[in-house]
Amino acid sequence: YQQLPYGYQPREKIVAGLLGIFLGSLGVHNFSLGNTTKAVWQLVLTCVGWIVFGLGPVVATVWGLIEGVLILSSNYGSAWHKDARGIELKD
Repeated sequence: YQQLPYGYQPREKIVAGLLGIFLGSLGVHNFSLGNTTKAVWQLVLTCVGWIVFGLGPVVATVWGLIEGVLILSSNYGSAWHKDARGIELKD
């Protein structure tokens, strides 16, 4: 059993996974899990990547899709089943 900080609501796995699949290119799922640095990289890659690289949005979309699937298919104890604080996601 994991001790949660007072007043902290664990994030839901289904919400994070679906955000990753549908809005992953914008990093929304990582923002919701507290992974701010990774989320900002995905957002920048989508918004500015088409100017510099041309393939930035495609890469960010595939990246978000893969992370969404990994979150949804994760099991208790795996790295993909935790938020940025290391707290397990609710199934």
